[in-house]
Amino acid sequence: MPMPDDAPDPAFDALLGDPRMALRRPPPHLFLTDLRRAANAFQARTPRSDVAAVADHVVPGPGGPIPVRLYRPTLERAAAILFCHGGGFIFGNLDTHDAMCRTLSNASGRTVVAVDYRLAPEHPFPAALDDAQAALEWLRRETRSLDLDPDRIAVAGDSAGGHVALGLALRCRDEGVPLDHIGLIYPLLDPAGDSTSAVEFAQGYMLTASFLAWAWDAYRGGGVADPAVDLTRADLHGLPATTIVTAQFDPLRDEGEALARRLSNAEVDVALRRYPGMIHGFAGLPQLTPVADAAIAFVASRIAPSQASAPQLSGGPSGSPRRDG
Repeated sequence: MPMPDDAPDPAFDALLGDPRMALRRPPPHLFLTDLRRAANAFQARTPRSDVAAVADHVVPGPGGPIPVRLYRPTLERAAAILFCHGGGFIFGNLDTHDAMCRTLSNASGRTVVAVDYRLAPEHPFPAALDDAQAALEWLRRETRSLDLDPDRIAVAGDSAGGHVALGLALRCRDEGVPLDHIGLIYPLLDPAGDSTSAVEFAQGYMLTASFLAWAWDAYRGGGVADPAVDLTRADLHGLPATTIVTAQFDPLRDEGEALARRLSNAEVDVALRRYPGMIHGFAGLPQLTPVADAAIAFVASRIAPSQASAPQLSGGPSGSPRRDG
């Protein structure tokens, strides 16, 4: 039975019907440590697939040691993906995205290197970005000891991790550091939060406008916001091939799709796929919908080839080409 176009997939009925699951700005009497514990525990319960090997490392960073975790789909030499987790810049760690990283590693055939970057509000911008860059520099230095292909390194991230991944790719372009792909899963990009989808889905779809405002406040910190935080204004020319996943009932949908149009206008090889009936965070919920793994597989299929595919903008999960803007 087909699902209606004006409602999320029924797989999310229980999740969306429980007011405790909504992400919103917390009242001041709640402790951040308690909020993180609850949010991270929910995501860490996702079923996990097996990979050939998992190894934890600690790498030097500008603010202290940075934990990273390597997921190997094979014990043979492989290309790599540096992965930045989501969580609104405030939540998330290596365990919350362990399942997603395993799926991405197996689907792409690449070793995924997950970064446990510093979190806001204790560490506002550019702490997360600086940590991701330090992890990438370590990865590039250690490709021989890690048996990784130094010429095939991609960056990827979901939600706030998409912001960090794109910001890192922009730094790499400016500094002449080669990357071969960018994978963005419902990326958080626009501090203004005034797109049509942001207004239409501000309440009732788990990710709320109040949480997004809190996340941006925490990430930007006090004082005058750094213009580099707003990636809607970034020059996108010269970026590597990029793959973007969006969800129909996600406040962030329009900013991800606007990015795809801007990348296309900048002559970047870009593929966009919107998943009907899905909500923000769906790619991390394979226990609720098989579309989760399908979205990861789509990103992986674009990252896996050694040769970039032709530029395209895809309108839905069927992948039928559509040119916007």
